[in-house]
Amino acid sequence: MRGAALTRNAVTSTSGAVLPKPDKTPFGVFRMTVVVLPFLYIGTLISKQFAALLEEHDIFVPDDDDD
Repeated sequence: MRGAALTRNAVTSTSGAVLPKPDKTPFGVFRMTVVVLPFLYIGTLISKQFAALLEEHDIFVPDDDDD
């Protein structure tokens, strides 16, 4: 082992110079909304269709309590 000669290549170059910060891609609320909302909508549609299928085949029928 080299002891004190160990370097972190992720932060420094081979010559020992500090590398510049990497570019950061901002993910704002708008971008997250654009990604999340369609998947929530599609998931809701799939769930509704599956619930209708279960009810149609009498696998799961909710109780009708008129109490």
